[in-house]
Amino acid sequence: MLRLTDLKLPLEHTEDALRQAMITRLGVKPADLLGFTVFKRSYDARKRGHITLIYALDVELRDEAAVLARLAGDAHVGPAPDVGYKFVARAPASGGDFHRPLVIGFGPCGLFVALLLAQMGFRPIVLERGKAVRERTQDTWGLWRKRDLNPDSNVQFGEGGAGTFSDGKLYSQIRDPHHHGRKVLTEFVAAGAPEEILYVSKPHIGTFKLVSMIEQMRENITALGGEIRFSQRVDDLLIEHGHVRGVTLSDGTQLRSDHVVLAVGHSARDTFEMLHGKGVFMEAKPFSIGFRAEHPQSQIDTCRFGPQAGHPILGAADYKLVHHCRNGRSVYSFCMCPGGTVVAATSEPGRVVTNGMSQYSRNERNANSAIVVGISPEDYPGGPLAGIALQRELETRAFELGGGDYNAPAQLFGDFLAGRASTALGEVQPSYKPGVTLTDLAPSLPGYAIEAIREAIPAFARQIRGYDRADAIFTGVETRTSSPLRITRGDDFQSLNVKGLYPAGEGAGYAGGILSAGVDGIRVAEAVALSIVAGR
Repeated sequence: MLRLTDLKLPLEHTEDALRQAMITRLGVKPADLLGFTVFKRSYDARKRGHITLIYALDVELRDEAAVLARLAGDAHVGPAPDVGYKFVARAPASGGDFHRPLVIGFGPCGLFVALLLAQMGFRPIVLERGKAVRERTQDTWGLWRKRDLNPDSNVQFGEGGAGTFSDGKLYSQIRDPHHHGRKVLTEFVAAGAPEEILYVSKPHIGTFKLVSMIEQMRENITALGGEIRFSQRVDDLLIEHGHVRGVTLSDGTQLRSDHVVLAVGHSARDTFEMLHGKGVFMEAKPFSIGFRAEHPQSQIDTCRFGPQAGHPILGAADYKLVHHCRNGRSVYSFCMCPGGTVVAATSEPGRVVTNGMSQYSRNERNANSAIVVGISPEDYPGGPLAGIALQRELETRAFELGGGDYNAPAQLFGDFLAGRASTALGEVQPSYKPGVTLTDLAPSLPGYAIEAIREAIPAFARQIRGYDRADAIFTGVETRTSSPLRITRGDDFQSLNVKGLYPAGEGAGYAGGILSAGVDGIRVAEAVALSIVAGR
């Protein structure tokens, strides 16, 4: 197979036009083109009304060697790389003399750690503090509909992790020389995801589809000898002479293992506190704070795509914005959810947190995105846990501004820019459930963050016409953009000072989003497998 890249065609084209474009580009006869598959399809929307599709294709030709020789200087034609996954180790056929590896957390990272270890024959045990995904969904709706929070089963905790209640984005800007991201996508397709996620430039799945896929992947793990234990909170690590030897659960049960993966997600604050108390090395890291912004999705579609808005290939439009402020801060859009909703995402009583979610169809009325300000440990001095303290302070303040009943505080853009409290909604209706309380959001964040966002909104309107519309709405607060700390690991993926402990994924500070968390899970699973095989 040959890989042909950067082949451009109009948005409206037939498959015959695609075949003819390949034939022309490669300079071959129609009979010499034996077959092809689309490896990647993206689009260039810089010229509204003249959107171009850009293809990367794997092409099967009658005489590939001759074509390669003729086009030797062409950077867009070459042998198709092998992107198939290669297992680095296998468990001993006899079962081996080792404790089964433990995986703490069953979000995207823990899911792929467990899946890969199971596929290699190591029969992992997963410990998840929350519930199975369908039970967890009921608990999550309990907060959204009845203001009833379960601290161990919510948007943050439970099978599938925080990514289950999100847009289900499956793309990332991480370096991935070993094509681990392809392995993640392939496993999702095997579990029932649409095959298009293998080739579209910005694949996503959506919450409802993710639920059934996660269940299927769980079944795959257990069929291979793995075990998933729900409602199992880890309260302590067993450490002997600088090496992890197991864990203690909340009911007092102890499980022995020399290989423990920490895939706890960015909201496992009590676990972070326990680890810090045990002396596990960690350090504060930057994260971001801000609000969720909502605009009519139709407005974003028109601004991005012009007269081609609504085309089925394009779907609901997204955006990516950034502004560098006079006060030295950067404001940017984060976790943009086209055609989605703003959701209540707290995991602790008496606090309000927002996040964004979309279904696969992305057909809700509003577009939403976090508009956040980057902050660093210099803004919250006090050690590795200081960022958590700041998050809690802001989330408690948002709870109070919202009225103390899990309503979220909200403010119209026009009022936010003018520095006055909002008293009535305009055309844009907030999607957050259980509801919003109109107020002044200025007290909800530090002054430097409010100042920066006020400067950024008019700047964003120069990129997306009407972005600063007076009745667009902010809902607060967004504080869990990423983990506020890093559980630092070495080149062997183990904790710097506790051998056998493998910090992984978003909670440990090594991922951001479903795809990168899954990729990190694969890399950690490989490290664990190699360590077990080597007897370390």
